[in-house]
Amino acid sequence: MRIAENRPDLFRFTMPLTALLAAMFGFVGGNMAAQPMLGALIGAVIGAAIAFVAETNLSRRTAVRWGVIAVLAIAGLVFGNVGTAVSGALIGAVLSWAAYWLATGAYGMTVPIYYTPAQTLWHNAFKFICGLIFFFLVAPLIPVMWLSFNAEDFFTFTPEMLNFQAEGYSLKHYRDFLGTDEWMTPLKNSLIIAPIATIISVTLGTLAAIGLSQSHVPGRQAIMAILISPMIVPLIISATGMFFFYAPLGNWLEATLGLSQSFVGFVKVILAHAVLGIPFVIITVTATLVGFDRSLTRAAASMGANPVTTFFQVQMPLILPGVISGGLFAFITSFDEVVVVLFVGSAQQQTLPWQMFTGLREQISPTILAAATILVIVSIMLLTTVELLRRRSERLRGLSPA
Repeated sequence: MRIAENRPDLFRFTMPLTALLAAMFGFVGGNMAAQPMLGALIGAVIGAAIAFVAETNLSRRTAVRWGVIAVLAIAGLVFGNVGTAVSGALIGAVLSWAAYWLATGAYGMTVPIYYTPAQTLWHNAFKFICGLIFFFLVAPLIPVMWLSFNAEDFFTFTPEMLNFQAEGYSLKHYRDFLGTDEWMTPLKNSLIIAPIATIISVTLGTLAAIGLSQSHVPGRQAIMAILISPMIVPLIISATGMFFFYAPLGNWLEATLGLSQSFVGFVKVILAHAVLGIPFVIITVTATLVGFDRSLTRAAASMGANPVTTFFQVQMPLILPGVISGGLFAFITSFDEVVVVLFVGSAQQQTLPWQMFTGLREQISPTILAAATILVIVSIMLLTTVELLRRRSERLRGLSPA
């Protein structure tokens, strides 16, 4: 175990900070029992005790950490249930790690040696704030995903679930989602609408970004503002405007070209979703073009390549990560959108978010939670892909991935 040469003072640094962190956990736990201040006080005492034990047992870090985890888990089991024991074990793992992180001075080993104490404090405080923000963004998803495995047909945690008993959990809601036309038809509609809308968004957005990246284009700042306005204008306003625009267009297509009402409905929804996705493509491709070397296209032109060949053979491979990232954002936007499709579409174009919205309003079923869990997992996978593509784009442009 690596220990800093100048370790911080126990009573003026390690113990107060560990007690503060434990008090935050205690406040949350006490709030569930309608005693938040008492919970914060108990948490502070436990945190101070853990800091003292860590300071006096630096060489037995592993044993002490497992001991803290075991003690808090047993306390949770005695005063609550299995779920409380699991929470106690997790809190014990966090508090014991924090105590040793502070006691050994490890918090200062990841910053440059010339940092002042104030700079070191801000560096670690900033990372803590970012982690706290991330936790509060992700925390609401955990109950949703947990409740999707409920064996009962209501939106509450049963005693069996809280005690982690097998009879409290079931995959029945996932079977309902994957095995009934009520949910599979909207899913199929979403899988039809989102990819086509994404292709349109990527095509038009990429061309717009390349055109607006040229310095000689007049009024390009104003054009850019207009093209990305769907991201800024409230969605309900955009949906209303799209309704008044696409309704006459749909009537004209049906009366003049003889197209079926169902087909025209899909066309309207796809075009509306493409409008919402184009700004994401423009922004990501424009960001990629910032580091693009224009001399490459001039070199290709000087060697006899026409503009189309230059675009596909030289420019597109380098901006492809940005194009794919924009396409993924456009796909997520179309797949998760519900307001516009309520205005522009009809029952035949009912998408998965529309079905979820209707289910919440008319019949509250945990099947909605199963659908939401699947959407969350898909979104995480897509956003992970976006991040990997971003790093690849930075490597291709000679930038260090930050």
